[in-house]
Amino acid sequence: MGDYQFHWGVAFDAMPQLLQGAWTTIHVSVLSMLVGIIIAIFLSLGKMSKSKVLYGIANTWIEIARNTPALFQIYMAYFGLGAFGIHLSPYFAVFSALVFINAGYLAETFRGGFNSIPQTQYSASKSLGLKPYQVYRYIILPQMFRRIYHPLTNQFVWSILMSSLGILVGMSELSGETQRLQSLSFRTLEFFIVAAILYYVITKLVLLGSDITAKIFFKGDIS
Repeated sequence: MGDYQFHWGVAFDAMPQLLQGAWTTIHVSVLSMLVGIIIAIFLSLGKMSKSKVLYGIANTWIEIARNTPALFQIYMAYFGLGAFGIHLSPYFAVFSALVFINAGYLAETFRGGFNSIPQTQYSASKSLGLKPYQVYRYIILPQMFRRIYHPLTNQFVWSILMSSLGILVGMSELSGETQRLQSLSFRTLEFFIVAAILYYVITKLVLLGSDITAKIFFKGDIS
């Protein structure tokens, strides 16, 4: 570091603002995951559907989401839609982009989970007189979520880390708030080291929460 002198007090004094930015990061990540999961279920079913229309819609969504950068999605949500007169706030642009990507990635994960369940369970459920939505609600979805639980957790961590790209459209999440504060004090290293530690803590808490949730709902018995 040469003669560089650290002044941690500046960063610690700004901790309330950094924590507010961290809360925004958590908030947008959680909401985008919840909405993404719901859409992903329908996309995965569409991908397995015999309907060419449903298959085409699901496949197009998945292909674009999985094969273009997250930065591109955020730029298109913020600047691309703006060119057509649709102006989203930085928060909603990042939220929309993360929902789009999460849904695309999770759709393929869910499809693998659905395909791993023996077809005999579908047949047996129907023979018991269960309606299609009951088959998925009580038989298929619980097993599917158990089998794809770890990839689901990984996607959540990815969503948290990718939300940092919101800095490029002026969103005041953790990275954006860190950039703003360091530009006022010129203590770049101190602020970004503290931000990195906060990201680490957030992801570790998510993983810890994931383990606790697995023990409660799945009795720790997950693939």
